[in-house]
Amino acid sequence: MFQNSTDTKVLIIDDTVEIKRGKYIEGSCKNLWSNKEKRVVKGLNIVSINYSDSYTDLMLDFSLNYNKNQIVDFTDTTIHHSSNAYKRRIEGINGKNLQAINMINRALNAGIYADYLLLDSWYAKPNFINEVKQNGLDVIARVSKSNKIWQFIGNSKTLESLYNQAKHHKCSKLGNYNSIKYSYVSAIVTHKTLGKIKIVFIKTKDNLIPIISTNIILSDIEIINTYKKRWNIEQGYKDLREYFQFGKEENRIYEALIARITLSFLAYNLTSYINRINNEPQTLGNLFRDLECQLETLAISMEIFLKILENLLQSQQLVKRNKDLEQIIHMLRVYTKKQLGFMCES
Repeated sequence: MFQNSTDTKVLIIDDTVEIKRGKYIEGSCKNLWSNKEKRVVKGLNIVSINYSDSYTDLMLDFSLNYNKNQIVDFTDTTIHHSSNAYKRRIEGINGKNLQAINMINRALNAGIYADYLLLDSWYAKPNFINEVKQNGLDVIARVSKSNKIWQFIGNSKTLESLYNQAKHHKCSKLGNYNSIKYSYVSAIVTHKTLGKIKIVFIKTKDNLIPIISTNIILSDIEIINTYKKRWNIEQGYKDLREYFQFGKEENRIYEALIARITLSFLAYNLTSYINRINNEPQTLGNLFRDLECQLETLAISMEIFLKILENLLQSQQLVKRNKDLEQIIHMLRVYTKKQLGFMCES
């Protein structure tokens, strides 16, 4: 709905850390690195999958991940092992890559279609990308410059050497992202696990950023512009925190944490959907404030309507025959005019 067949549709995998200071919060871990705080913190590590197109961003699924520094061991529980609650508890023991694969499979099995999966460098490992590709989904990802992880077939086996070779054989092009200017050049190479892939090397003043695509037909600028959509999930986390109370719950019980995060995601998705069907794209912040105002007006209207019903109940006029219906309609009009300031004609 409201979608062109030419629109690029993507799934995005990422995770975020929400600080928790309680001593007995189930699922909370120590020594988690927070990109937001730029330091090690204690809290929840939430892995999630996002859907994005030219109109809408939706949070599809999430899972909590625990490292070896769990504050509370809560997997040994009396909850029945075949229940969803138990499955939710033990899934966090798996690594984040396995959690991500499971979420991708659930999304695809639910009938959600996407052209590409977008990943940051943490998730962009050859075996992970290959498994996603085997499921029929192309991947565009920023990759780390680790020579241990990324080794290629041919004379140039590392990303650094591939970049040096590419810039000598091709003319670099220029681009910009906000105030950041960069040059870029690409190469089609062969990886021992992934086979042929395309790498776009983006060179800024301070960094070399390699972005790979398993779809080698895409142009350089298409790969860059598609990967920019990965920022949507970061903006989604920001909106969730600011408007939907994401990460602000302090309940100790694991199921309560799951329920609260689910409600935050649901409210976010409903707001995104309203933005979509209005066909007037705006920031979720502005839309949230508009909806908040409308909800306040609705609450006042409902309160006045309840007063009208109370007045009708208190009336000594009793309905004994069908002809009394006209009198009740007249009374309803009078009370409506008095309370709301206008005459109801229907």
